[in-house]
Amino acid sequence: MTNTMSIRPASGKYVVRAGGAIVAESAAALELNEGDLPAVIYFPREDIAMALLEKTQSTTKCPKKGMASYYAISTASGQIDDAAWSYEDPKTDEAQAIKGHIAFFTDRVTVERI
Repeated sequence: MTNTMSIRPASGKYVVRAGGAIVAESAAALELNEGDLPAVIYFPREDIAMALLEKTQSTTKCPKKGMASYYAISTASGQIDDAAWSYEDPKTDEAQAIKGHIAFFTDRVTVERI
């Protein structure tokens, strides 16, 4: 795996669905590519139904991006624990673009380009 990271505007409009509800929809999402990992779509908070998200106690640390905070999503079919994450205070200049954005685990919710 290479150690490069790039962030650019995601082309098109993206939506996040969880438990039958639309959690986020944005034409201003960012795409983060890091090494050989799959691209991650980061949504601006203003395009997310933040009332459905609740910050959890979970955290992780990335050498480039800093400390990640995690969120549970409340849906009609139940709560999805640690389904999303954000870097509230990115550690490096190259990661600053994702400040104020949240990404979602694609194995817990549906993230798709529409």
